[in-house]
Amino acid sequence: MDGGGSALTLAAPIDHVVIVGGGTAGWMTAAATAHVLANGRRRITLVESDDIGTIGVGEATIPPIRAFNARIGVDEAGFVAATGATFKLGIEFRGWGDRDGRYLHPFGDPGHDFSGVPFHQVWLKHRHRPDVGPLQRYWMSAVAADDARFDRPRADPSLPISQLNYAYHFDAGLYAAHLRRVAEAGGIRRVEGRVAAVDQHGENGHVTYLRLADGRLIDGDLFIDCSGFRSLLLGGTMAVPFQDWSHWLPCDRAVTVPSARRDPLLPVTRSTARTAGWQWRIPLQHRTGNGLVYSSAHLDEDAAAGMLMAGLDGPALGDPRPLSFRTGRRARFWHRNVVAIGLSAGFLEPLESTSIHLVQSGIQKLLALFPDRGFAPVEVDEYNRLMTAQFDAVRDFVILHYKANGRVGEPFWDALRTMAVPDSLASRINLFREKGRLFRYDDDLFSVASWVAVLTGQGIWPRGHDPLVDSLDDQRVLAALAGLADAYSRTAAAMPAHDRFVDYLRASAPALDTRAAS
Repeated sequence: MDGGGSALTLAAPIDHVVIVGGGTAGWMTAAATAHVLANGRRRITLVESDDIGTIGVGEATIPPIRAFNARIGVDEAGFVAATGATFKLGIEFRGWGDRDGRYLHPFGDPGHDFSGVPFHQVWLKHRHRPDVGPLQRYWMSAVAADDARFDRPRADPSLPISQLNYAYHFDAGLYAAHLRRVAEAGGIRRVEGRVAAVDQHGENGHVTYLRLADGRLIDGDLFIDCSGFRSLLLGGTMAVPFQDWSHWLPCDRAVTVPSARRDPLLPVTRSTARTAGWQWRIPLQHRTGNGLVYSSAHLDEDAAAGMLMAGLDGPALGDPRPLSFRTGRRARFWHRNVVAIGLSAGFLEPLESTSIHLVQSGIQKLLALFPDRGFAPVEVDEYNRLMTAQFDAVRDFVILHYKANGRVGEPFWDALRTMAVPDSLASRINLFREKGRLFRYDDDLFSVASWVAVLTGQGIWPRGHDPLVDSLDDQRVLAALAGLADAYSRTAAAMPAHDRFVDYLRASAPALDTRAAS
């Protein structure tokens, strides 16, 4: 009964959730839904075909992946052993501000505020002093990364290591297999088969059945589309249009190849700007992942493959593999009884390692707004609003790297540096150019510190600093900066080498039962 005494009429609960597609997105969704939704009555089925390959290049992540793994009960040591994982303290960018430049986008925050004044504002005022040095001197994750060291952060906020933040590099195929074991242990049923047709309700247009190629029918109440770029249900059956962002992000091809592991094992993803795109380097335990993201309007496939192979720092372990994509997103992520998660919802190139996070975000928001069979429009609309804001905010951050490039004299880069960008990004850049001010909004994935790292790393400098900095005593501030730099340096020197920490964690991992995913 409600407060007025009238009876509440609730729609029937969701009895059967069907996930279409495996890979990283499908099995992340399966593992999370098994953990939260399995109640002994509700069925959860994942349909995938071994004949349909997965993209599998999303090997670099950002720190929220740790919360996702913990939430579904994934032990870190077992995860590192099962997926060939290494640790990641940030992204190193080479040749983006100018051809010879290098900067790091580290995880976590630099320094600490001074009487409520943001640390980066204090640093901006004093950065030209030779005894102050670059911002990365005051960033725990950056100092550790530069020395190829790693350790877990501590909870004590008085310790510099408490400011260290991290994510992972891992083999996406092995991660999907690991999550499959978790999901199947939680009651997920996997059906092998290719979807040949989709049946819809004659009145409301909801998906009712999947027709597999061998004639089997899979019924369901809620269908989660993890079918990759095909977007089989949302883009295909539901005909939700795709919003193309290639006018801002013109790279539409990639070529990938693994290479032999190279020591020392660096705890950073590397992104190196090339003539018509950029090349990634992702260090794993058993190999190094490499890929070149490029614009097919400026570079052909053979030239791209040659450029990638010439840029490897170890022997190739295979032949280059080409991929095609379009950057953008669906106009809606949830329509009727279909929710798209992963590449079926949209794609942003992996420049800031956001692909897996957008999967994670979609799952979390779906579980927070999990429907009954009434599919209340207000809940569907809220999901679409939240995911639209998340995608668009990440889009702006990725565009920033291209807009702020300093590679003068190269047609690809010249066009991007002079392009008009979304108003939301332009206003942010203009505000920073004035006095270095930035704000984090509700839909922002990246912190103020992340924006500062990229803006200053690529040569966008404000005309001044926040006037509040001038109320601080300069000598005390400079002494505090020196103390911070020394503390971060000493803390990093006491950490184990990154490769030693990985070996230690692997050795402590429980034995892995692989039978469930065989």
